[in-house]
Amino acid sequence: MSERSDRISDELQPYVDETEADRLDRIAERLIDERAAPSAAFRAELRATLESEAERAPRAAAPPPQPLARLRVTVAAYACGGLLLLAVAALGLAGAGPLAP
Repeated sequence: MSERSDRISDELQPYVDETEADRLDRIAERLIDERAAPSAAFRAELRATLESEAERAPRAAAPPPQPLARLRVTVAAYACGGLLLLAVAALGLAGAGPLAP
């Protein structure tokens, strides 16, 4: 098994020894081989159900575009907040203010 290049343990290579890596690879192969898969009948029924629900569901309209003024207010608020934080930090570095050492 150590000849394979797509081993699960390759990602753990510097952290596990070869014996532990082989055990991890055997467990990974067993999990992959025994993985449960739904039957074809179940998948077909699920697909039909989802398609019929998609046809009956109303189409969602795109949200209305936000006005440019609201965007400008948001950007200005973030800029003012950032400048206020920079001013508080500058006061702290100068030895005054709430963050002074």
